[in-house]
Amino acid sequence: MRQRLITFARDYSFFVFGPRACGKTTWIKYCFPEAFLINLLDPIEEEKFASRPNELVAVCKASKASHILIDEIQKVPKLLDIVHHLIETTDKLFILTGSSARKLKYGGANLLAGRAFVYHLHPFSALELPSDQALQDLLQWGMLPKINSFKSEQSKSEYLQAYAHTYLKEEIWAEQFVKDLAPFRKFLEVAAQGNGKIVNFSNIAKDVGVTDETIKRYYSILEDTMIGFFLEPFKSSFRKRLSQKPKFYFFDTGVTRALSKTLSVNLVESTYAFGNTFEHHIILECFKLASYYKREFGFSYIQTQAGQEIDLVIERPGQSLLLIEVKSSIQVNPESLKSFIELSADIPEAEAICLSRDIYPKQIEHVRVLPWQDGLKEIFELNFH
Repeated sequence: MRQRLITFARDYSFFVFGPRACGKTTWIKYCFPEAFLINLLDPIEEEKFASRPNELVAVCKASKASHILIDEIQKVPKLLDIVHHLIETTDKLFILTGSSARKLKYGGANLLAGRAFVYHLHPFSALELPSDQALQDLLQWGMLPKINSFKSEQSKSEYLQAYAHTYLKEEIWAEQFVKDLAPFRKFLEVAAQGNGKIVNFSNIAKDVGVTDETIKRYYSILEDTMIGFFLEPFKSSFRKRLSQKPKFYFFDTGVTRALSKTLSVNLVESTYAFGNTFEHHIILECFKLASYYKREFGFSYIQTQAGQEIDLVIERPGQSLLLIEVKSSIQVNPESLKSFIELSADIPEAEAICLSRDIYPKQIEHVRVLPWQDGLKEIFELNFH
């Protein structure tokens, strides 16, 4: 069992949200081997508790386990009322997992009003994997736990394609989040091809053949099913005109490549695609680590009307603003940082760093250049090796 960075409370009930196949149930069962499991992905179990939610009371009374694990709680949201009652009236602790918050969010589900902590589990972080694992593999195939068990590229490709198909079939179609799957399928491809770029709802709507409002609803489905997130533009005073539109990032580089239908295209160093995927990887790492270590960081980006850009802006309570440039180069030089140096100089009170594949730390004017793994550990104040 590979050690994960996330840790859970043992003396309080909690939710664990995260995309499908990111290892929620596996890791929880490892941490709580004594937990009694109710698996709502099993159609028989789902039907039983959907038709007779009070059955949970009888099950809990019969179980000697201290923890009751209910997997994919969004399948039967009405169970949350029973869970609430049992938390109040028994000594049972509940672990509730979910890969979609949509039915809970819009269905008026009982979210236990502070009686349960909330955690989020993501695909592996690079800091959870062996330090010698090839970056090329992480970028090309992503970091869903199962992907590591496949030896051939063909198997990895088929798994990621199956993941995309299962998401459409079980998360979107079966839950009736959209009535017509064809435009949503096209939307997924277009959105994945635009991963990490400023979102233009109107242009995507024209490509897909639906309205702007439909595209906005599609993006909200991606957020609610934890397939991706918006990175908002920096919202502070700045002497240059800035973009006011968000970017969108999918939760895993491999899944993004599957949805964009580019799995058959190898990522080659020094190419535009490699650089974009490396940037995607670093931004995902920042979001994962902030989540696991409870850093109350605010994330955004800066892009001027002239096209100058800062890949990631991190607002850290009690600390200076942090400006991050991501470079996939193995040898960062002043010329490659010229735009970042100029733009970051307009915010002199901020700290400016570049995360790259360079193996040595460097100082280029006011910018510190750090190997990306070391830089992440420094940003999140992690002292392990």
